[in-house]
Amino acid sequence: MVHLHNLFARFKRDQRGAALVEFAISLPLILLLFASVIEGGRMVWAYQAASSGVRDAVRYLARVAPRDICTSGGSVAGYAVALKSIVERDQAGASFFPTGMSVNTVTPSLTCVTGTYRNGAAIAQVSANITINMPFSSVFTFAGQNMAVVTATITDQSRIYGS
Repeated sequence: MVHLHNLFARFKRDQRGAALVEFAISLPLILLLFASVIEGGRMVWAYQAASSGVRDAVRYLARVAPRDICTSGGSVAGYAVALKSIVERDQAGASFFPTGMSVNTVTPSLTCVTGTYRNGAAIAQVSANITINMPFSSVFTFAGQNMAVVTATITDQSRIYGS
C-alpha cells in the first residue's frame, strides 16, 4: 500500500508531458483564430474587389447612358451584360476576385429626380449580388457557426452625365 501511495505522489509531482497536454487543449482555439484571420482577410478582399467593380460599372453607366434618358423614356436594362463583365474583371480583363467568389447578378436601375436640379437629374444605380464560398467552413462548423457560403449585395450610384 505504501508503494502504491509513493507511486501516486511521484506521478502527481511529475511535469513531463504537461506542455503537450496544454498544447492539445489550446490547439482548437489556435485553429479557430487562424481560420478566422484567413477568412476575414478573404472577405475583406472579396468585398473590396466587388465594391471596386461596382464603382467602375456605375461610372461606366453614367458616361454611356444618354443625358436625356429620363425625358426620352429610355432604360438602362440593356447595359446589364456589359456591367457584369466590368464588375467581374479588372482593367486588363483578368478576374481579380479570390478563389470561391462569384458574381450572381448585376442589376442596373435608373431614377429620375425632378425639381432638385435645374433640369432634373438621372441617377444610375448598379447593384451586384455576390457569393463567397469559405474554404475553412468546417472549422467554423466546429465552433457552432455555419458560414460555408456568404451572400452580399453591393450597390453604388452616380449621376448620369451622358455621352
